[in-house]
Amino acid sequence: MTIRQRLEQQEYLLLAPCAAHSAESAGRDRDEAPCDLRTDFQRDRDRIIHCKSFRRLKFKTQVFLSPEGDHYRTRLTHTLEVSQVARTIARALRLNEDLTEAVALGHDLGHTPYGHIGERTLNSLLPEGFRHNEQSLRVVEKLENNGSGLNLTKEVRHGILTHSGVLQPSSLEGECVRRADRIAYLNHDLDDALRSGILRPDAIPPDCLKVLGTTHRERINTMIVDVVANSEGKPHLAMSPSVENAMNGLRDFMFERVYRNEWRDPEEARCDYVLRHLFEYYCEHPGEMPEEFVVIGYEDGIERSVCDYLSCMTDRYATRKFTALFAPSSFPAF
Repeated sequence: MTIRQRLEQQEYLLLAPCAAHSAESAGRDRDEAPCDLRTDFQRDRDRIIHCKSFRRLKFKTQVFLSPEGDHYRTRLTHTLEVSQVARTIARALRLNEDLTEAVALGHDLGHTPYGHIGERTLNSLLPEGFRHNEQSLRVVEKLENNGSGLNLTKEVRHGILTHSGVLQPSSLEGECVRRADRIAYLNHDLDDALRSGILRPDAIPPDCLKVLGTTHRERINTMIVDVVANSEGKPHLAMSPSVENAMNGLRDFMFERVYRNEWRDPEEARCDYVLRHLFEYYCEHPGEMPEEFVVIGYEDGIERSVCDYLSCMTDRYATRKFTALFAPSSFPAF
């Protein structure tokens, strides 16, 4: 018996009946010989951690663009916080923690530079629209490994696709990530907004604080404990009405005062300007993109390939490209 087979047997002994089991995975699009050491979901997690798209997350915006302080979240630290919250919930409910972790680590691989600002811009430029969850799936299926993708299991790919949007996860592990994503971003974005001075502590709605807690730690703990308490033995994850209403109230407050507030207008305009000009330029000069994106242009169309290229960029790389193309530091002599 291999170590992998022993791990698969342990899952049947330790996990809840409703949990996903590695040995029952729907498999990959391309068959592979099983690993002697790791389950399929563990292999997926490792492939995501080692891929280039994951490394680029450290230089992609969460909410604050190029913050001066060292403690503001990036897309990478957001991903790690989502993974921690999701794994905590999964472990408490005896779900498959490896599947949960793989989905959490891969859920934002398709995010654009400049965060949701960039996502809105590309959505307006691509005829069929652009959504980061769909792009995350495209990253692991097509863009990584020079066009061959990561060949992940169907369970991980579906969890990545459904972490946001109208489609619902097909596994409780996917539901863990969907819940954890909201818990994580609401709490850490609030923490960053307070740190930056965008918000004052007394601006947070009192009714939300009364239910969720007055500190960052208390609010996260309240949400996680409530999910676990209201989900054990049920076919779907749930929260109590009081906590869910308070969380939704906090989300509405964050959209009004942080995510869509006028303080963001100048930087949103600059980011939109940069991406629109880069999009137009590469649509007119597709041969200047890396070869892998030129190939995608032949297969899926120039606009699709340019969106793929731009969405893969980090904030600083997109800014450098724009500067090199439209604001060069030197000009040829006449």
